[in-house]
Amino acid sequence: MESTTSELYFVFLNYDPEYERLRADRTKKGAYELDSYLSRKHDELLASTLEPGSYKKTLSLVIVDGFAVEITEEQANVLRSAKGVRVVEKNQELA
Repeated sequence: MESTTSELYFVFLNYDPEYERLRADRTKKGAYELDSYLSRKHDELLASTLEPGSYKKTLSLVIVDGFAVEITEEQANVLRSAKGVRVVEKNQELA
């Protein structure tokens, strides 16, 4: 039986030429556009895949096209099969 407890997962996405183009722009404007693009892209993926209010995105990553989100194991499995998702991994603390 899968857990209904939300935990932190990292979601990494497949190659995106627009991400690569924006990431190559090292100007302040380029950094702002990259942040905005990724945040919007990640929010749209979550909204189209999971039930509203059932998750909490904690951050969008810029160095890689990915984000952190608090979700259940079942939701992680749903995201794993979503178009454009490369990998979904539960956060693990290292001792």
